[in-house]
Amino acid sequence: MATVTIWKQPATLDDLNRMTEGNLMGHLGIRFTEIGDDYLVATMPVDHRTQQPFGLLHGGASVALAESMGSVGSHLCIDTARYYCVGLEINANHIRSVRSGLVKGIARPLHLGRRTQVWDIRIYDEQDRLVCISRLTLAVLAYQE
Repeated sequence: MATVTIWKQPATLDDLNRMTEGNLMGHLGIRFTEIGDDYLVATMPVDHRTQQPFGLLHGGASVALAESMGSVGSHLCIDTARYYCVGLEINANHIRSVRSGLVKGIARPLHLGRRTQVWDIRIYDEQDRLVCISRLTLAVLAYQE
């Protein structure tokens, strides 16, 4: 039986990780580690770049990981010659603190519409305990001719 995928843009992990170079994702050490049929997995270190002054993972860093993953996922799900996606809203519930190591995000779409997308991003610590739940809503916009 053929595998069904949501991706409209072919991409490899090397392609996705090249997208992190020279921007916030690269600065925070975000690395894509898996492309599934309907999900993306990425990691981010918990270190001086992503910790708040008290030594814990900064909530904003978790949100940056979530928005980065959902944005990249949204890009892979559209005809990029005709459309682009921009974030409309993101929320996050911080469930557990993390002091060091790596966190892993798993991004899955909840809705892939013609005009909007909604992504669920769950972030886990190295013991696979839930750290953060985030939902990202994006607008799908057409390029003007």
